[in-house]
Amino acid sequence: MSAPEVHMTITTEPAATAVKDPRGLVPREVFDLLVEDLRRYHHVTRPYAERMMGQALVFLKAQATIVQARAEGRPWARIVPTVPVDPAWHAFMLRSQAYAEFCTEHAGRYIHHVPFQDEAILSGDTLETTIPELEKTGYRVDLEFWHGERKPCCPPECAPPEGA
Repeated sequence: MSAPEVHMTITTEPAATAVKDPRGLVPREVFDLLVEDLRRYHHVTRPYAERMMGQALVFLKAQATIVQARAEGRPWARIVPTVPVDPAWHAFMLRSQAYAEFCTEHAGRYIHHVPFQDEAILSGDTLETTIPELEKTGYRVDLEFWHGERKPCCPPECAPPEGA
């Protein structure tokens, strides 16, 4: 008896579920500077700082799409960073030249950080909108930074921006 014939196909195409690494959203040297800033000022390990910054970049990529949609009068959804992601956004803004370049490249304009709270943010409902918007970017979403983080990133005295 002979063994059945086995045919194998090898493809170089990425799997449909493959996602991009958010580190690729900024030059390597910028990513490394930002990670070191997080380590220094937030006293976290390098792996955690890398994940933290990666999620801030995914958030900002999603926010860039929203900024463009708003400017063009298209429908958009409000998204929010979580408590562990917000400090990474702040760290990026402090590297103002690199942040401005990122904003121009991805949103076509500066992405302002306007602390905001409403009932949907306080209840965690906005987070339910945020995660799908992050996933739409095609970049890796580290759910540890999003699930269970139902607290808003800004203090209770935040008010809605005019026209929100």
